[in-house]
Amino acid sequence: MNDVVSLGVGSVAGAAVSALLEVVIEMAKMVAAFKEKYMELSSTLEDLRPVIEDIERLQGAGELKKFMDIINEAGVLVGKSSKVKRWNLPARLKYTRRIDDINQRMQNFCKIKVQLIILRNQHVIMSQLFVPYSSSPPKPSHRPSDMLPVNTMKALQSHLQRINKKLDVLSVSPPVYMDLCSVPKLDKVLVGLDLPLLDVKKMLLNDDDPVVSLVVSAPPGCGKTTLVTQLCQDGEIEEKFEYIFFCDVSKVPTFRTIVQTLLQHNGYEAPTFEDDAQAVDGLRMLLEELKEEGPILLVLDDVCQGAESLLQKFQVNILDFKILVTSRFEFPSFGPTYHLKPLGYEDAKSLLIERASPRYYSIALKHEDLIQKILKRCYRIPLLIEVIGVQLIRKFVNWARREVKSWSEEETILDSPQPTVLECLQPILNVLDPHLKDCFLDIGSFLTQGEIRASCIIDIWMELFGKGSTVYVKDLNELALHNLLKIVPLGIYDHENISVGCCYRDSFITDNLLKLIPLWKQNYEDDFYNEFLVTQHSILRDLAICQSKSEEHHERKRLNLEIREDTFPDWCLDLRQPISASLLSISTDDLFSSTWVEIDCPNVEALVLNLSSSSYALPNFIATMKKLKVVIIINHGLGPAKLTNLSCLSLLPNLKRITFEKISINLLDILLSGLGSLETLSLFMCSFSEASYNIDEEIAIREALPSLQEIYIDHCYDLVELPDWVSEVVSLKKLSIVNCGKLSLLPKAIGNLSNLEVLRLSSCINLIELPESTERLSELRLLDISDCLALKKLPLEIGKLQKLDKIFMRMCSGCELSVSVMNLDNLKVYCDEETGLLWKRLEPEMRDLIVIEEYSSLTEEHAMLSND
Repeated sequence: MNDVVSLGVGSVAGAAVSALLEVVIEMAKMVAAFKEKYMELSSTLEDLRPVIEDIERLQGAGELKKFMDIINEAGVLVGKSSKVKRWNLPARLKYTRRIDDINQRMQNFCKIKVQLIILRNQHVIMSQLFVPYSSSPPKPSHRPSDMLPVNTMKALQSHLQRINKKLDVLSVSPPVYMDLCSVPKLDKVLVGLDLPLLDVKKMLLNDDDPVVSLVVSAPPGCGKTTLVTQLCQDGEIEEKFEYIFFCDVSKVPTFRTIVQTLLQHNGYEAPTFEDDAQAVDGLRMLLEELKEEGPILLVLDDVCQGAESLLQKFQVNILDFKILVTSRFEFPSFGPTYHLKPLGYEDAKSLLIERASPRYYSIALKHEDLIQKILKRCYRIPLLIEVIGVQLIRKFVNWARREVKSWSEEETILDSPQPTVLECLQPILNVLDPHLKDCFLDIGSFLTQGEIRASCIIDIWMELFGKGSTVYVKDLNELALHNLLKIVPLGIYDHENISVGCCYRDSFITDNLLKLIPLWKQNYEDDFYNEFLVTQHSILRDLAICQSKSEEHHERKRLNLEIREDTFPDWCLDLRQPISASLLSISTDDLFSSTWVEIDCPNVEALVLNLSSSSYALPNFIATMKKLKVVIIINHGLGPAKLTNLSCLSLLPNLKRITFEKISINLLDILLSGLGSLETLSLFMCSFSEASYNIDEEIAIREALPSLQEIYIDHCYDLVELPDWVSEVVSLKKLSIVNCGKLSLLPKAIGNLSNLEVLRLSSCINLIELPESTERLSELRLLDISDCLALKKLPLEIGKLQKLDKIFMRMCSGCELSVSVMNLDNLKVYCDEETGLLWKRLEPEMRDLIVIEEYSSLTEEHAMLSND
């Protein structure tokens, strides 16, 4: 290989860039240790080669000197990396980073310099192509292109269009999992943590008595995570440590997974470690490289009991590397412990008033004894103040005084020691409406690691309780008002992390949940809750699960099965009768091998699978759940998980809703499963196989999916085109494809969807056009093309859609409106100011046209919220 490299690079020294490209492409394909990386690189280079040749033909290679330098550097890198053995993990990680750097520099050059050259060449080519239509002869340019035949110039133009498309795709960020270990943002005002912050900071920065490992310990809800989060954002800490990594250990509970997360966060391709010893080597190599730039602080948040062996693996004895741990427990063998105490009285009082609302300050002044009793009941623990104390102070003073008095008397009679935080939280469930209590307990089926999509929760409730989605949006809001969860707006509309919960505003009643959504989103009617995530403190999930444990496993209404590696709980192995649960949640870690035991659960109507492994086979016993209506599969691992044994879903006669999150799936598997009752399919952050686009056999699509009415595809990076078979699902009423940056094509026969009412394509930045057959969507009433930056025009005969009364097209000022839009009656257009100009020109001819410029409405709406 070395001879090939030296011969190849040497032979093209000073030659054309295209010739050098060819050599590097062939070299890259031969490096086995970095096959995936170099195949990606060679693919990009092969796509670039035609346009490079065209540039050389038109102008010579002079303007590509910088690009040639990058290619030369890539050739040298290929040669060096060819010597790396597969087993040499440190070297592989080192060269992986360098390959990524070359890739990035090449893409940056292509996005800027090559684009400028292309634009100039397009001008030259177009001036030649349109010579016959010019009123005057073209001026001589003395360029080689003047002598090219029209056919050749058309071919060049085709090349340029293709490379433009390729560069557009390069501009779409790939699903590189970045910021995995970044310090989270604080979403609350800190109260009473100033002194602990100074204490912990002093221990970390004290050079006279250096601390390598430190544990911050306290009961749940005391503010450990809040404390260390604020600490990591302290100016002195940021100045001291060049790198600060924040890992929530409850999200990635195994050592190997944490190391993989750290590697990916730092731009490396994380390998699959065979054992923890390899992971230790990988961690040491990473730290050794990073410490050259400065000291490192690693925060391990929410470490569970009995994790001494996990923590010991992080003690790799590297200079300028410190570890900060938060836990409900102590680890004396790991390092000294800082005990975070409950708040002082004045701080606890301030927190109570701030979380409830400043308007209760007058109550605090008039009824100091009431405040004292509430804080005594809450033991001055922040979480209890937010969940219990705030609910009490919100009630009328007389009611609250009676309630607190009864609690105080009970404590006096029992004369019991201070209960656990979990025991303190139990009474809050007794004041909930029975239905609302059921809703809270159902949320315990989801893991609290990260956010839960509100749509997943509502899908379950709609099928278990049988009401419309609006009812359950109100239930979510009500639970947020009780501080039993938080509701966080999703995506770019979160506006400074506005969140519901923890009582930021007392006046936030049920209907005001709508205020957190831009007006143009509210017009999605029952779909607007897709814009929200739900988060919950881990102790509140513990509360929900604990409440269900009062009955035997087979008698529970909702059942949570947690599997660690391939070890099932004892009750599951000795189950002698069917499970009666209607809601079943199964959680597995990244070491689970999909080796299942048989479980008889004939009454399950909703199934939640929380997985973390890279491949996952559905259990065969799903096929016995004949009452099953909802399946939600959420992957909490680093990358998309490959899902197998989907065929078991085909035997479920009542299955109406399926949600896949971060799953690698072939869309044909859905089609071939024959899901006769399926009504809603939701895909979030999923990855699709190329086979998803091709059907090799005749399939009766209308018979395979006769009931499918809604498809939601969100943040699916590699969706390039929607499969043609989707246009044959004539029962479809809603098609939503959002935040899919590579999507460029829709099926030409999309007009076959004769029942389609909603077509949502927002933030698909590479979508070029809407098929002309769109004009046949006779039932379409809502079209959303907001942030479709590459969309140049609306279909020519869009005016035929007589039921279309809402168009959303923010950031679409470059989209040409066809004359036929003037045939649309009672039309509302939601857009930005610049796009609004396109429509306002038509107002004289469209008397019923209403143009709503949403940016101003959105700003005013959130201004009102801020003043609440």
